Amino acid sequence: MLRIRGPAHSTRPDTVAAEEPLEIRLAGKALAVTMRTPGDDFDLVHGFLTTEAVIGSADDVAGLRYCTSVDADGRNTYNVVDVDLAPGVEPPDTALDRNFYTSSSCGVCGKASIDAIRTKTRHDVAGDAVRLPLPTLLALPDRLRAAQQVFDKTGGLHAAGLFTADGELVALREDVGRHNAVDKVVGDAVREGRLPLAGHVLMVSGRASFELTQKAAMAGIPVLAAVSAPSSLAVELAADVGITLVGFLRGDGCNVYTRTERVVLPEQSDQR
Repeated sequence: MLRIRGPAHSTRPDTVAAEEPLEIRLAGKALAVTMRTPGDDFDLVHGFLTTEAVIGSADDVAGLRYCTSVDADGRNTYNVVDVDLAPGVEPPDTALDRNFYTSSSCGVCGKASIDAIRTKTRHDVAGDAVRLPLPTLLALPDRLRAAQQVFDKTGGLHAAGLFTADGELVALREDVGRHNAVDKVVGDAVREGRLPLAGHVLMVSGRASFELTQKAAMAGIPVLAAVSAPSSLAVELAADVGITLVGFLRGDGCNVYTRTERVVLPEQSDQR
């Protein structure tokens, strides 16, 4: 790599974030391809299947395994995972909704999934009575950043962290795709039998998109916080399902777009 900083330049090695395709199959039939950072693949698969309403718990998966997928040198790339659903679990009819191809930048989107989230989510997110003190909320970005080990080396990964209402980090995953990072966090909870994730906060390092809001709802997470802006669809969906959506969470401030009563403000004389 040629490194240029002002008038100075040098040649040196650099560490970059890994990105490879992962194909998810159901009983040998291709379901989805996502561009991801290798690692925690089984968490990713469980999270993806849960947030797409294919499964509701780990009991819905009878087994999963890496399939043989080899590179030019004949080595297994570990880029294909085949899932066997438990008896009685119906596979999705992808022809009715959309092609399950996801890139590392945007993930899956479309009108079909907007409609589906309002009927698919099985958790009472709106009824979650969690309360989050403002100082705890404001501390989450620093706690998330402090736990990002791969980002320190590459500067090129998104992060998703699951926190308790007391600010305790439960799980963190990094990935080139923000949606993959969330799926890995959700999948970890699915495999441990911890769904729904009532009383928790999902903190993400980028913007709050419709898709991330959808994934939070499918996992039963009542609070979604992001360091950057939310989209209009994210705000709309959060309001519909009862998620507290927080954007621009940085420094000593944030914007709370929906279900603002869950954020407990300190007593103060100047409220502007």
